[in-house]
Order: sequence, then C-alpha cells, then structure tokens
Amino acid sequence: MTKYVMALDQGTTSSRCIIFDHQGRVVAKAQKEFQQIFPKPGWVEHNPLEIWSSQLSVMIEAQALSHTKATDFVGIGITNQRETTIVWNKETGEPIYNAIVWQCRRTAEMIDKLKEDGLEKKVIETTGLIPDAYFSASKIAWILENVTGARQLANEDKLLFGTVDTWLIYNLTNGKVHVTDYTNASRTMLFDIKNLCWDEELLAYFKIPKSMLPEVKPSSYIYGYSKEGILGGSIPVCGAAGDQQAALFGQCCYEAGEAKNTYGTGCFLLMNTGNKIYQSKKGLITTIAASDNNEINYALEGSVFVGGAVMQWLRDGLRMIKSAPKSSDYATKIDDTNGVYLVPAFTGLGAPYWDPYAKGTIVGLTRGTGKEHFIRAALESIAYQTNDVIQAMLEDTKIDLKCLKVDGGASANDFLMQFQSDISNCLVHRPQIIETTALGAAYLAGLAVSFWKSKDEIKDNWLLDQEFTPVIEDDQRKKLLDGWAKAVRFTLMWKDI
Repeated sequence: MTKYVMALDQGTTSSRCIIFDHQGRVVAKAQKEFQQIFPKPGWVEHNPLEIWSSQLSVMIEAQALSHTKATDFVGIGITNQRETTIVWNKETGEPIYNAIVWQCRRTAEMIDKLKEDGLEKKVIETTGLIPDAYFSASKIAWILENVTGARQLANEDKLLFGTVDTWLIYNLTNGKVHVTDYTNASRTMLFDIKNLCWDEELLAYFKIPKSMLPEVKPSSYIYGYSKEGILGGSIPVCGAAGDQQAALFGQCCYEAGEAKNTYGTGCFLLMNTGNKIYQSKKGLITTIAASDNNEINYALEGSVFVGGAVMQWLRDGLRMIKSAPKSSDYATKIDDTNGVYLVPAFTGLGAPYWDPYAKGTIVGLTRGTGKEHFIRAALESIAYQTNDVIQAMLEDTKIDLKCLKVDGGASANDFLMQFQSDISNCLVHRPQIIETTALGAAYLAGLAVSFWKSKDEIKDNWLLDQEFTPVIEDDQRKKLLDGWAKAVRFTLMWKDI
C-alpha cells in the first residue's frame, strides 16, 4: 500500500498543506491566505486562532484532494514562520493576545536598552543571534508587560509560549504536547546553542518565567500523535523545523559549505557550517540547522526582511501589477531600470545592516522613469539584498560559493534568477520541486519513522530543473553594485537627516 507524508507549511501570509510520496513528489496541496493585522505603523500581528483554523482547513482539503485516509500517512511534519510569538492560557488553550509576527518592530527600543545594559555580547555569544526586535524574546516580554493580567498569570505558571510550530503541535495533540525543536528554539534569543538549553540570565533579564517555555527536541522526533477527530485517525507528529532550516534540509544541503536561498516573503540565505560555529563579523547570525538525529549542525544565516513581499506591495498597495508573476513580463520589456533603485526597507533592514529604523527608499527617478522601470527595480532589489548577504557570508567563512540552490515562490521567476546569477557571479540551481521548505519538513518526519532510511536515500530525490549562469561583464556588474550601495547609503542616512 502506498504511504505518504503530510507537511504543514505555516507561513507569514498563508497556511499550506502538501502531501508527498516516497520520491518527494507532490501528491496534493492546498493553501489558504489569512489576515495580516497592522495595528500601528511597524506593528504586524496575526490571529493565532486563524492560523490554526486555516492550517486545519488546508489539511482537510489536501486529504480530500489526494483521496487519502489517516492510515495512508506515516507522519506529519511541520515547518513554520520563525520568531513569530504566541502566548496562550495553559488552562483554556486560548491565546491572550494576537501573535506578534517576526516582522514587527514594536520592541526596537527594548533592544536598544538591552544594548545599553551591556548584554549585546552575551546575546551574540550565547544565542548566535544579533540583538534585534526580529526575535521572540522581546516580543514575549512585551506581551507580559502590556497585556492586562498577563504578568500575574505568568507568575502563577498559567501561561505557555510557543513559536508557530509549538502552537500547531499543541493543537494537533489536543493540548497534550508543549514542545519545540532545536531550530525554532535557536530563534528565540533565549536559547544557548552550545549547551542546548534555555539561558537563565536572558530569561531573568526579559522577566520570562521558564515555566512558559516548551521542551526542546530534535527536528526529527516523534513529539506526539494527532487527535483522532482531526484527520480521521491518529498520526505521528514527528518532524518540525523553522522554515529556513527546513528548506536547507529539503535542498539536501547536508555538508559544510552547501548553501540555499529561499525567496519568500523575506529572503533567507543559509549555509551549512557542520559542527563549526562561526561568529560573524559581517552582520550574519549563527543558527542551529535541522538534523535527522541528535547530532547538532550549525548554519550561518542572513535574513532579508522584504523579498517577495515587495511584489505583494506592488500588487496590493500600489496596484501596479495584477499578479506577482506578471512582474517578469514588465521587467523583460526594458533593458535596465534606467538608473532607478528601490530599497524596500519597509520593516527596517536585516543582514548585513541590521537597522530597525531604516525606511523604504527610491532613488534615481527622472521624467523618463516608467512603470516598467519601477517594477524591474523592485524585482532587482530582491537579488541585490540577497547578494549583500552572500558577500558577507563569503567574507566570514572564506568559502568560495560556486553554486547557490534556490527555492520559494519567487525562485520560479526566470528573470530574477538570471539577475541573481549575474549580480552574484555564481551558478544558481533551481530544483524541479521548489516546495523545498515543506519537503524538508516531510523528510524530517519520514526519517523519524524510517519512511526514508537515510539522508543518502533522500539525496536521490533531488533533481535539477534549471541552471542559471552569469552572462554580464565584470564592469557592468561593478557599476550596478556601486549604484545599489549608494542607494542603501541613502536609505540608512534618511532617518538621521
């Protein structure tokens, strides 16, 4: 009898469910967008109940589309938007506030104070992260300080915290399991990535009771079993990883020096560094990579806050395009941007700049600027930001990046992938299955129950769709990059003028 793995891919703008077979092929998938909540400028929230309900609905839809029953599944794997913070009542299972999304900048001043208090070095050395409002710690602290009654409930051990993986597992198991994996724990700014434990000093600084925190387990592990009433039977919940670590695993980047970039709402470049922890001098962060056993591997990561989201902005905010894929049509109608650069610092700038106060900037506009130039500049900004991270990574590790594996929705854009190859002067490899985030979660789940026997068996599933090779001259590349660097300087200066 044919068996499958169900992967839950809970992202920033939508919940998805993808069912994979043993060859890593997509059998069925379903997707549902959910509401983005913006209470104030720079604040971003989600409704945790809508996250769960949207995820539940796509699970049922994918199961119906694939004509499968619970006994057809060997396991459920979960991958999730990272850092997004949910706090709920242990007794009722109800959230006490909306989920504070990773993009949210409301706690930037809290991070400034942490630096003033002299904890920056402690955070970097212990967690591998650079102090920023991006991570979960300050978001938890904000909820405890600002939600009526939260502090008292926390002191009475009546509150639970979780990133989205934890929230989904809690609901899937009917509240029986409160757990996260190493990859998600490493994104909270509270986890000691060397000693693999919650750090008491950071918990005390943020006034977060340890009782709120989930148990931490490997990414490939049987955490519990789904409630029978959800999918018509009990299924092992046996894989979990933050979306970018899941994509690194799904891309089969198992050896030190192998790298991938995911083009999603943001862009996330990860390089596997094996058992070596690099302390970046270029604004990158160290994180725990997903693994199929108790072995701990690390990765160097650079995060671009606004990647594919810039195309959503063109579509929904400015109404310049009817759909994101149409951007390629506009971009290829012209030879270049006519000197226009767009720096989409809508929620600050991530790696390697880490400026939470930066604002989006457009430079180089002339009377001859048209809609096509604007759209092409927006697309190119995704590649430029990615290249900034690539260059920082190469300087930190001294590893020559010969090939970049790519995935995520925007990786289907041939124009963008070619421009990335040109501007970064490296090969870009796009696999046949670009759903590598969900695929990574499926692989982790399947390994936990021996659906796949080893990572070598999984590597046989990876197939190349297209290779992009640099075609522009060095002089042209330098000119384009110099223009981008100038545009970024204007962006960083704007807040101080």
